[in-house]
Amino acid sequence: MENGAAQSVIVAIDGPSGTGKSSTSKAVAAQLGLSYLDTGAQYRAITWWMVANGIDIEDPSAIAAVAGKPEIVSGTDPENPTITVDGTDVAAPIRTQEVTSKVSAVSAVPEVRARITELQRSIAAAAEAGIVVEGRDIGTTVLPDADLKIFLTASPEARAARRSGELKGADVNATREALIKRDAADSSRKTSPLAKADDAVEVDTTELTLAQVIECVVTLVEEKRAGK
Repeated sequence: MENGAAQSVIVAIDGPSGTGKSSTSKAVAAQLGLSYLDTGAQYRAITWWMVANGIDIEDPSAIAAVAGKPEIVSGTDPENPTITVDGTDVAAPIRTQEVTSKVSAVSAVPEVRARITELQRSIAAAAEAGIVVEGRDIGTTVLPDADLKIFLTASPEARAARRSGELKGADVNATREALIKRDAADSSRKTSPLAKADDAVEVDTTELTLAQVIECVVTLVEEKRAGK
């Protein structure tokens, strides 16, 4: 199948952490020849920059004042997604526990969301063959006109088990508590909360293998492309 202009498709994949969003999004984009954007990494990147520059994470006005400073560049190749801040490769440091524990607070600041949302929209607009964008508010806020919106869910238990599989030596119960806490923070924030768009297709991944989730999403995208 050729990647003609007619085939260009924008896919929004939202859902809480531990639902397989990143693995699914990357695999689907690679399989279908689409670009890929991990929006969570962008929020982690700006959080990393705030921490590295000694900004008080407890002070939303301090965060807002410098939200425009860091230059965040996201590579959109699903086989090798990259992210830099002011030219520094931050792919590893943004995954630390320190950044993870602070990302919800930084992400809740409206100026941060406005800045990152603008960045995400420009990246999606520039993706010629189309793009898979994954995050928390893509279908509702960032790309409300996406061709296809998918909302991945899973039970807290399944998500904690997957997440602790990723975090070596993590305690499943502690991980589950942290996930539930983060969900609550992301779902209750005033600006662009984690929410399912009315026109999103919900895929419950609790009982599915990653391969099955990927297959399901690829099918949805191909049906959407065929019908465009």
